[in-house]
Amino acid sequence: MSHMPLVSNKYGEITQYQKADSVDILNIQHSLCSASVSLYGGQVLNWQPKGQPPVLWLSDTSQYQQGKAIRGGIPLCWPWFGAYKDAGNHGFARQMRWELLEADITEHKVELTLVAAGENLSHLWPTPFKLVQKISFSAQFQQQLTISNLSDQPVEFTSAFHSYFQVSSPEYTSVSGLNGVKFDDKNTLLTAQQDILDNCVGPIDRIYHDHNTQQLKDSGWQRVIEVESTHCQQWVLWNPGKEVASSMNDLHSGGESEYVCLEAANTEWQNIPAQKSVTLKQKISVIPF
Repeated sequence: MSHMPLVSNKYGEITQYQKADSVDILNIQHSLCSASVSLYGGQVLNWQPKGQPPVLWLSDTSQYQQGKAIRGGIPLCWPWFGAYKDAGNHGFARQMRWELLEADITEHKVELTLVAAGENLSHLWPTPFKLVQKISFSAQFQQQLTISNLSDQPVEFTSAFHSYFQVSSPEYTSVSGLNGVKFDDKNTLLTAQQDILDNCVGPIDRIYHDHNTQQLKDSGWQRVIEVESTHCQQWVLWNPGKEVASSMNDLHSGGESEYVCLEAANTEWQNIPAQKSVTLKQKISVIPF
């Protein structure tokens, strides 16, 4: 596997290599962190600040091939979140080829700009569009997705930053900021529920109607992963649990006990007027106890 340097200076280096089935990966090494990004799907795979365990989780049995989603990191769910009619889960952005538009390394961070565009990619979403993703890696992580509607008609979408956070164990992980917040339970199909979760052991699949900053507290690793979102109206909390995980061939054995998904999302239809754009953002910080 040959690594081709793209950008290199005294602060860090970005190299590119090809994984199976023409999937190009950007590998990032910086004095403050390491990371990797797949140009297939425009998907952040890893981010690890110096001195910390990895913040993002990636399955050992992820499938790196056209037409398959990569299990882990931060898949981009767009132009819909979840199942939509006959189109399958989570839209087509995570299976598109993205281009690296810009890459920059400074003393304080690594910044990437990725772009993808198209039209008629689904009979359910024929609209011409452009996606621009800006990602910043340092001791903190920032991600923004700008969605441009290039048509002369308004269009609707749902979305999520489907973040897989690596934890010591879901048993030792909690999100107290969601306690008492109304949620829809995708397992029981009950809506507008409220309760208190002591941990994040699956099966959990909930949409919380809240946009406040949340903290994933991991008592096992003595750290808090703080996630702040902009223009995302919901949080999705998901872990499949052991039984469902055992049927997922792209989830390595025991993988469900290594991560919790806390996703900044828009699970209800959002409007983009003709020839206009919207920008979604998330910022992730690691805070020691």
